[in-house]
Amino acid sequence: MELLDGIIRIDSFLAVTIGIVVLFVGKLLNTQIGFLREFSIPEPVTGGLLFSVLFGLLYFASGHAIEFELRARDILLVYFFTTIGINASARDLLAGGRPLLILLAITIAFMFAQNLTGIGVASLFDLPAAVGVVGGSMSLIGGHGTTIAWAPSIAENFGISNAMEIGIASATFGLILASIMGGPIAKFLITRHKLTPVPQVVEEIQDVGLTDKQRKEGVDHMDFLGAVLAIHICIIIGFALNKAIAEAGLMLPLFVTCLFAGILITNLVPKNFSKWSGVTWPTRTPAVALIADISLGAFLAMSLMSMQLWTLIDLAGPIFTILAAQFVLAVVVTLFVLFPLMGKNYDAAVVSAGFGGVTLGSTPTAMANMAAVTQRFGPSHRAFIIVPLVSAFFIDLTNAMVIPFFLRTFSG
Repeated sequence: MELLDGIIRIDSFLAVTIGIVVLFVGKLLNTQIGFLREFSIPEPVTGGLLFSVLFGLLYFASGHAIEFELRARDILLVYFFTTIGINASARDLLAGGRPLLILLAITIAFMFAQNLTGIGVASLFDLPAAVGVVGGSMSLIGGHGTTIAWAPSIAENFGISNAMEIGIASATFGLILASIMGGPIAKFLITRHKLTPVPQVVEEIQDVGLTDKQRKEGVDHMDFLGAVLAIHICIIIGFALNKAIAEAGLMLPLFVTCLFAGILITNLVPKNFSKWSGVTWPTRTPAVALIADISLGAFLAMSLMSMQLWTLIDLAGPIFTILAAQFVLAVVVTLFVLFPLMGKNYDAAVVSAGFGGVTLGSTPTAMANMAAVTQRFGPSHRAFIIVPLVSAFFIDLTNAMVIPFFLRTFSG
């Protein structure tokens, strides 16, 4: 740690340590404050926002800004998306069927509408179109991970020096809006149309985090190391793929190619591979779920605590106007496009709850919205298949092409 020109610089080791503290503080606050639990606000968001506010108060009181060295955070980002790729199964893609394709088509169309809305509102405030993209699919559908990956490039190439802060703020408040939107919309649709679930067998799909049963069974050191080895293999291949794509003229964040590498390897490994080698590829194992949980929580905590909120004061009006417009857009599309096209049945209502999480928040928010609805009204196996597939896999790959398209078209 060093102080230079009014800036307190925190090295990578201490930044990770503070990030872990932020996670524990967030967990404590979520345990003690019912509002945070009710709206499913993630622990790193709770703790990270608190610390960013405290660092902001320190800046206003002393004039000293805190800057973190965040290389470790960027590695955690790659880890997380690689685990998503390792957990993606071709069998699940096929199981989604027609509803999966409908949800995917609506979500992709929504990405374009979301960016156009952001750009339109930004233009009302005489702001660059790039600000609208940051407040569009980059931060809302893309979430914190995509924001962290793209913001440095936008700041450098389009002169939006506080792109990271704008994006993180939009993604954070988007989580809150997504949590508020999902449950009430599903309840309205279920009540108005008198919908009931179809009797079915519910299977748990675990992508991030451990179930209670898995926590009791535990993960031994070889399981953990095997998962780390698989992740590293995917990252090595993803890095090589990223360089090859860059040489071809297409720039993609490293996490996208690592995600794709994980998908490829997972679905190309023969079923009898473990019999030949004695090694099991760790798709959807507790060890991979644990690593995903750790990497997601830590990189979110580090990203949020490092926000320099004082840089957002002049843009508070535009940011909240963009978010309000995006919220209205999401509600209208959900009620008048998504629900009818998905069949106006109980599954469609539960998917509608998840769609709010997908379009304004994150995969965990979408799952939390649907879990709250199904716990009250009954199960929806189809929703828990197709929503995670669209939000955790297709969105990131599509967004990686949509974002540069809008930046080139409107800011080029």
